Amino acid sequence: MKVDVLLGLQWGDEGKGKIVDVLAPRYDVVARFQGGPNAGHTLEFDGIKHVLHQIPSGIFRPKTKNIIGNGVVLDPIVFKSEIEKLSKFNLDVKSNLFISKKATLIVPTHRLLDEAYELAKGENKIGSTLKGIGPSYQDKIGRQGLRCGDILSSTFTEKFKKLTQAHFDILNKYPISYDWNELEKRFMDSIAFLKGFNLVDSEYFINHEIKKGSTILAEGAQGSLLDIDFGSYPFVTSSNTVTAGACTGLGVAPRHIGEVYGIFKAYSTRVGSGPFPTELLDEDGERLRKAGNEFGSTTGRPRRCGWIDLPSLKYSIMINGVTQLLMMKADVLNIFREIKVCTHYTLSNGKTSEELPYELVNEKITPVYTSLKGWEVPLTNISENQMPSELAYYISFLEKELLVPITLISTGPDRIQTVYRAK
Repeated sequence: MKVDVLLGLQWGDEGKGKIVDVLAPRYDVVARFQGGPNAGHTLEFDGIKHVLHQIPSGIFRPKTKNIIGNGVVLDPIVFKSEIEKLSKFNLDVKSNLFISKKATLIVPTHRLLDEAYELAKGENKIGSTLKGIGPSYQDKIGRQGLRCGDILSSTFTEKFKKLTQAHFDILNKYPISYDWNELEKRFMDSIAFLKGFNLVDSEYFINHEIKKGSTILAEGAQGSLLDIDFGSYPFVTSSNTVTAGACTGLGVAPRHIGEVYGIFKAYSTRVGSGPFPTELLDEDGERLRKAGNEFGSTTGRPRRCGWIDLPSLKYSIMINGVTQLLMMKADVLNIFREIKVCTHYTLSNGKTSEELPYELVNEKITPVYTSLKGWEVPLTNISENQMPSELAYYISFLEKELLVPITLISTGPDRIQTVYRAK
C-alpha cells in the first residue's frame, strides 16, 4: 500500500486541517512528518472549531492511528495543553496517538533564543512565530538536541541541564527577561505527562503499517513556499515542507509515495515578512482579509492577502509531484465582480517569466494578470452541477494552466462544505 501525501502549495494556512479531517475516514493512519507548534491546523465540524498545532488532524476519527514523526519538533508544554483541550471530546488519545522517539524536543530556552534572535534582527526580522522552531532544528542539525526517546533515559535531566546551559551562555548577551524556575517546572511537568504516551520507533511502526496494507496519509505543516531549500529564503521555516520531507520525516522510502494532494487557496495569503508578488495593499486586499477571516491560527496576526499566483503554484506542483489539487476558500471570492489571476511575472530586466527567480527578496517582480468574471453568489450547499458558470470557468482556467486536476472545492470551513469532482 502507498503512502499518500497532503501538503500546502503556498505560504501555509491553505486549510490542511480541514482536508485531513475530511479525508481521514479513508485512511487507517495519519502521520505528521515535519514542523511543530508553529503550525495551526483548523478543523470545524458539528458547530465546533478546533485548532491543532502538533497533533495529527486525524485525531478526531476514533479508528485512525495518528503518528507524530521523527521530522517533527515537539514542545511538551504545548503538547500537554493540546491533549487537555481534547479531553472534552472523550477521545481515546492514548490508544490512537504514537510519538516518534526520534522527534526532537523543544525546550523552554529554544523559545527564548527565538525571541532573542528576532530582537537582534530588528527591521530585518524573519517573522518567526517565536515557538522555538528554528533554534530546536539548529540543535538537531548541530547534533546537540534532545529527542523524545531521551526522556526515558536516567540521564535525561543531566542532558537537559547541559543543553540549557549552552543556551544560557547565548541568552546572557540579549536583553530579555524570564522566570527560569517557572519555565523549568512547567517543562518537567510536561515531560512527566509525555511519558504516559506511546513513544515508538516510528520508522518501524509506519513501515509495518505499509506491509500489512494499511492506508496512510502523511500530513505536512506550513507550505511549500516556506521550505528551507525551495522556499522564499531566508523567509522560510526550518524544515522540508515538500513531498520529499515525508520520506525523511517518517522513514518512508520514495517508492512508497502514492497520491500527492496539493492544497491551495483560491487566492494567496502570507503571514509575516518575506516576498509576496501578488500582495494587495489596497481595498481589495482588506476585503479578502475580512471575508476570509485571514488571521493566523497560531499567532493571531493578520495575514497579507493577494490574488492567486500561478508561477509559484506551478513551481510547487513541480517540486512536489502533485497528482491532485484541492482548492480552498472559493466562497471568499463571492464578493468580487472581477477576479484576477497572475499568469506571469515581469522581472527587473524587463523580461517576462513563468518561473520563480532565484532572487525573490531583492528582485523587482511585477505580476502580469488575467481578469476573470466573478460569480457574486453564495456557494452554500452547492454540488458540482450547481456551480455558477463563472466559478466553473475559474476552475477550468486553473486546470488548463496548472495541468493537474482540481478534485475538491472547499466552499466553507465545515467538513460538509465540500464539493468533490471527478479526477
